[in-house]
Amino acid sequence: MPTYEYECSHCNYEFEELQSMLDKKLKKCPECGKNTLHRLIGSGSGIVFKGSGFYETDYKKKEAPKSECSEDPSKPCCKGKTEACATAEA
Repeated sequence: MPTYEYECSHCNYEFEELQSMLDKKLKKCPECGKNTLHRLIGSGSGIVFKGSGFYETDYKKKEAPKSECSEDPSKPCCKGKTEACATAEA
């Protein structure tokens, strides 16, 4: 829930209030009791990303798995294949 800043235009009392975004603006000043509150425009808060980040885990391109044939053409799965075939699979 966001924190909103309010100021009374009658007594200049300033305070912060933790409210839901769906809640109505406050109107009555808790200090003087008059209906002269105004919501101030705040600077907001920044977003802080910690850890390895979503880019690393979700969007970064992964390296293609290497073919066993390109690592060692003498393996049984690669016998009978040409050199061009082995490099095309990599």
